[in-house]
This record gives sequence, structure tokens and C-alpha cells, in this order.
Amino acid sequence: MEPKTVFLIDVDNTLLDNDRLQSDLARHLEEEYGLPARERYWAIFTERWGRIGYADYLGALQLYREEELHDPRLLRMSSWMVDYPFHTLLHPKALEVIAALRRRGEVVILSDGDAVFQPRKIERSGLWDAADGQVLIYIHKEQMLSDIEERFPGEHYVVIDDKVRILTAFKSAWQDRVTTVLPKQGHYAADSSLFVSCPAPDLSVDHIADLLAPDCPLFASPFLTKRSLP
Repeated sequence: MEPKTVFLIDVDNTLLDNDRLQSDLARHLEEEYGLPARERYWAIFTERWGRIGYADYLGALQLYREEELHDPRLLRMSSWMVDYPFHTLLHPKALEVIAALRRRGEVVILSDGDAVFQPRKIERSGLWDAADGQVLIYIHKEQMLSDIEERFPGEHYVVIDDKVRILTAFKSAWQDRVTTVLPKQGHYAADSSLFVSCPAPDLSVDHIADLLAPDCPLFASPFLTKRSLP
């Protein structure tokens, strides 16, 4: 029987340009509600992110609303968030990459986030259907390796993520059973200080679309091991 490879693909700044979403949200808040509102929302958002470990856009909005109970305009802020055209955030050829990987193994969208906004982002962007509904959303995915293995058993895993910290956690746990891939997109991949205490990933590419290159090591074999990498 042919060995089974499972591709675990991150969402924010890996398949979607989440930095642009945050930039658009900040601009919208300032234009519609004023600079003080934008700054206060982002202060709450940042504090909450640091405390719970993931970006909680709607949770931060609820906390902000509790401070501004008499501002009826806030009731429309959530509509802007959930109705955002998420498909416009897709990195070039992101869906083609998923399709190509599905021809080589099993593809799973693996993300962190809340239980409302993150699933909607994945669904409305087209990623949910592209992965045939195989979507996992955790609070801290690097702490859920046993659950991932139970749900999607494989002989080898490929983790594609813009955060070297996440790649390091998977490599530390799964060793030669995993190939780690870093698309150098977004502010995490551009922050060299985050690489100081982390080993280099098995493979780095400038853009997710680079995985479609004919000479990409990920397409050298249907079953991947670290030895197959240059």
C-alpha cells in the first residue's frame, strides 16, 4: 500500500493575506467611527490576543461595545467583519496549490481562531470547499498533535505555516515524520527576531504559489521524507 501523506496547511498569511484584512479593518474603523475608536478597539484586540493566544475579532468588538453601550453605530461594525469579501484575500494560486496537494495526499486546513469568525473566513474565501470540508480550528494547534493524528492518521505529514514557532513545535514532536514548509509571507515571516531560537524549516519558499514549481521538492514524490529535500 502506498504510504499516506497528510498536508496540514495554515490559513492566515499562508493561504490568505490576513495582514491586509487587519489593515482594511483599521482603516474602516477610523473612517466610520474615528481615530479614538480605532485605537481603543485595537488596544482591546491586542490585549485579548496576548491573553488567549489567538486573534478574536468579534470577542474584542463585544468588549469594546461594553465600554460604548450608547453608540448604536457599533451594531454595524460586526456586519462589516462577517460580510468582508474574504475571497479577495487569497494569495495568488492558493486554491491551485490545495488542488495540487490533494493529488499527492490528504489536505487538511489547520488553523487557530474563534468558533465564529475564523470558520466564516475559511468558508467564504473558498478554502473550506477546496479542502473538501477537512478543516480543523483550534485555540493552540501546536498543542493538539494527538488529536490531529487521530482524526487524520498518516505515515508522513507536511506542515505549511508562516510561523516558524509553529513549524518548530511540529518538528520537535514528530521529528522525521514531518516536513516543515515556511512560506515567507506576512509580518511573522518577515520578523527575523522570531527565528533566533528556532531551527530553519525543511523548506522555505517566497510565496505559497512557489509550491507549484515543477522542481519543488514537495512534488518529487507522493511520499515525502526529510531525505528527499535538497
